[in-house]
Amino acid sequence: MPYAPYFTEEHDRFREEIRNFFETEVRPFADEWEEQGYFPRSILKRMGELGYLGLSYPKEIGGRGGDYFMSVVMAEEKARCGTGGFGMGIAVQTDMATPPILEFGTEDQIERFLIPAIRGDKLACLGITEPNHGSDVQSIETRAVRDGDEWVINGSKLYITNGPRADFITLVTRTSDAPGYKGISLFLVEMDRPGITVAKKLDKVGMRSSDTAELVFEDVRVPKENLLGEEGKGFYHIMWELQGERIISAAGGVGGAQYTFERAYQYFKDTYSPETPQYYVTLQKLAEIATEIEAVRQLVYATAYRFWRREAPALEISMAKLAASQLGHKVADFAIQIFGENGIDMDYGVERAWRDSRLSRIGAGTDEIMKGIISKGIGVI
Repeated sequence: MPYAPYFTEEHDRFREEIRNFFETEVRPFADEWEEQGYFPRSILKRMGELGYLGLSYPKEIGGRGGDYFMSVVMAEEKARCGTGGFGMGIAVQTDMATPPILEFGTEDQIERFLIPAIRGDKLACLGITEPNHGSDVQSIETRAVRDGDEWVINGSKLYITNGPRADFITLVTRTSDAPGYKGISLFLVEMDRPGITVAKKLDKVGMRSSDTAELVFEDVRVPKENLLGEEGKGFYHIMWELQGERIISAAGGVGGAQYTFERAYQYFKDTYSPETPQYYVTLQKLAEIATEIEAVRQLVYATAYRFWRREAPALEISMAKLAASQLGHKVADFAIQIFGENGIDMDYGVERAWRDSRLSRIGAGTDEIMKGIISKGIGVI
């Protein structure tokens, strides 16, 4: 379905290509990865070889040289691979941990961290959330103190996707006593440095094919060359990243809603008939949900277009993220209802979509945080 002015024939061809990749090289292994609790590094390397880990990055550094909507297409299509955790782990690699390196990194940092990540040789993670601080980035306590030509880092991070196996972390720290956002800086930290411990690997209700960790940093020394961007400007750097993360999350929510809807509709056609008591009421509900998906899709596309043009419309991004994440979970819940008792049978996979979609209303900014931004944006508070 064409969506001008956002997509071209190139995007449509890429959608076919990436959908085929997920359905043939990921989906057959979804159950296995869910069971073992992580996806193999080999699929990361494979995606790097195909250019999928650097879709909108310049060709000079190994990227595919596409535009932002290539990433939007992939975010949508990942929903068809049958395991949300894999999609989330890859999104951390492509749209969360690495964009700040391209935007603010030095040539040395791009060479050491970004290029290997684009190739799939290094797995990245992003360290923001802490045990005492989730959505409140300004209040983080992990501290980096300058010591000659090095920085010494102490603190902990929680709910870190890819954390147990990552090669490096894009880490948000505090580097001064300045209040709030003024004392925050970013670092690129190799995960094999002495003092970094995986304190716990989380056992989650959903997103089970991605491994998630609590990380502890005890007197971790990094060279001054690992400071990403300007000292004390980390809050601005990471908030820019979060806007892009929320757009990709919203696109994934729409993609998940669409795919789950298609499965529910197919099940409806295969098992319901006009003689079924709930046939017509279910058909009307399907029509309502199809309309909701299309409305949210258009909101996400329009907002992604503005972000691509270097705008940062926080109000609309928050609206898109809120609407898409709630819709994704709503459609998964509705699909279970249509499938009936089969909906909670793991053999059908609908319950996995329901479990996986729940995290979208928490990660990258909770529903409540999004509503707070929207309330301020429309002048309610």
